[in-house]
Order: sequence, then C-alpha cells, then structure tokens
Amino acid sequence: MLWFEIVFGVVLIVLSITITALVLLQEGNSQGLSGTIAGGAETFFGKNKGRTMEAKLVKLTKIVGIGFFVIAFAAKVLTTIF
Repeated sequence: MLWFEIVFGVVLIVLSITITALVLLQEGNSQGLSGTIAGGAETFFGKNKGRTMEAKLVKLTKIVGIGFFVIAFAAKVLTTIF
C-alpha cells in the first residue's frame, strides 16, 4: 500500500462518519398532507429560511457529500495510475 491510499482511506472514513452524523441531526419531513395545505404560510418566512440551524445542516451535508465523492474519485484515479 502506498502512503496516499492510507491517507485517502482515513479521510473517507472521517467524511463518512461526518455525513452520517449530519444526516441524523437533521429533522424529518413528515408534514404529510397538512404541510402541503399550509405550505403557503412558509413562503412569508422564506427569507429567514437560510439562517436556521436546519438550513446550515443541509448546506453542510451537501458540502461534505460533494467532498466525499471528489475524494473517492481522486483516490480511484490515483490508485489506477500508480
């Protein structure tokens, strides 16, 4: 094993644990039919939606998820080259 394979492996493990924790911290979307009917009320408060903790968790989950796939792709490309 080369040194960068170990580094990529450790980084991927850390990122996967982070993604799991971020997903578990988020709230569910179990509003059902009542959330669909009352959905118009949320548009009034839509400008503050990006400032909530839930929105920050969603954004961080997307960033970590993209980072995970970029690192996994880079690891695969580098291991096929060397």
